[in-house]
Amino acid sequence: MEYSKKDLLPIETTRLVLRLLEPEEAELMVDYVRENREHLAPWEPTRTENFFSLEFWQKELKKRQDEFSTGQSVRLAIFFKELPNGPILGVCNFGEIMRGVFQACFLGYSIHYKYQGQGIMFEALTAAVEFMFDTFKLHRIMANYMPRNERSGRLLKKLGFRVEGYALDYLKINGQWEDHILTAKLKDYGIN
Repeated sequence: MEYSKKDLLPIETTRLVLRLLEPEEAELMVDYVRENREHLAPWEPTRTENFFSLEFWQKELKKRQDEFSTGQSVRLAIFFKELPNGPILGVCNFGEIMRGVFQACFLGYSIHYKYQGQGIMFEALTAAVEFMFDTFKLHRIMANYMPRNERSGRLLKKLGFRVEGYALDYLKINGQWEDHILTAKLKDYGIN
């Protein structure tokens, strides 16, 4: 199935607009990752210098466009409605979309250090999760977090994600294997 960003995006909320970035907007992502390098380092894989380059993000954004059109991922940048061309407030990524008998994906997200604690991620993810269930017809969205990331745990609980398990040494984050709490939200099955 082909997905058209022109027909499906952007997603709008009261304060925000969520959309795919164009390759020619790579500078916006470069600014976001550079400005948040220290803030996000404890929660992300170790990044090479290439990750912070314009060339990397030009290629990456093209790849993300292709993955959206083929239904493999939905990777959105979050903006204030009155500033739809920047700066980026945060990102939410629905990756590894699996079809067949599973109909599921993984959710990852981050917010700019300047915009923490303003309800931006809750507002963005509320709309984005609904979009994924309604438009991509998924059954399950999974989101996993490190136990010490209590803020992320509270956000997921508020969004209706339920804890399903605990995984030891689940992902290598910032150079260390980290345990993760496994959560998921299901669509229209009365479980959440």
